[in-house]
Amino acid sequence: MKLENKIAIVTGGASGFGKAICETYAREGAKVLVADINGQGAREVAKGIGASAAHVAADVSRRKDVDAMVAEAVKTFGGLDIMVNNAGYTHKNQPMLEVDEQEFDRIYAVNVKAIYLAALAAVPELERRGGGVIINTASTAGLRPRPGLTWYNSSKGAAITMTKSMAAELAPKKIRVCAICPVIGETGMTELFMGLPDTPENRARFLATIPLGRFSTPADVANAALFLASPESSMITGVALEVDGGRCV
Repeated sequence: MKLENKIAIVTGGASGFGKAICETYAREGAKVLVADINGQGAREVAKGIGASAAHVAADVSRRKDVDAMVAEAVKTFGGLDIMVNNAGYTHKNQPMLEVDEQEFDRIYAVNVKAIYLAALAAVPELERRGGGVIINTASTAGLRPRPGLTWYNSSKGAAITMTKSMAAELAPKKIRVCAICPVIGETGMTELFMGLPDTPENRARFLATIPLGRFSTPADVANAALFLASPESSMITGVALEVDGGRCV
């Protein structure tokens, strides 16, 4: 098993990409803390995994919640080796001037500030274990932005830059930092990214921009997160791995 005896936190773990990452990590031997603002959803995912998982309700944009989340992993499992900042938020695909200030602030709080808060809480624990891995779920939107998602795009661009700078700064501590950049996927935010009803006709418009001809799936992202957390990627840090079917080519 690739993650035997490792301890991981996965934010946004109650659904979509996060749920798949939790399940994949547990299958590969890790102890997993499923964290989500939807506490009941996190509980259900952890229950489905079994004894190797626990859950916590956490708003990743609040320092108190993030500190408590990391403390829970240490208390329950004895430490922390892998921090997956997967929770995300977006506005509906629409003209940029129509996104109100409150929604803009929430996007940056969840997609950007949360990475900062997780670093404050997690890095000391990773150091105590002799090193570890931080994985940030970014997006192809941060690399090849489309109109209509300007503020979301820019938040993911920030996440990618943070990933690279963190990787350079934390390397002497034996902490690797990587990002995953999925193309549009089959998650609870699909219609928001489209800005249109999720119909076969509207899907076709987006699929036409992906050379492999399909959306990303939770399994695609979970497999990438497994590779980046495993010893097989021990020489890899600072990358923004495109899980995008060729979208960024």
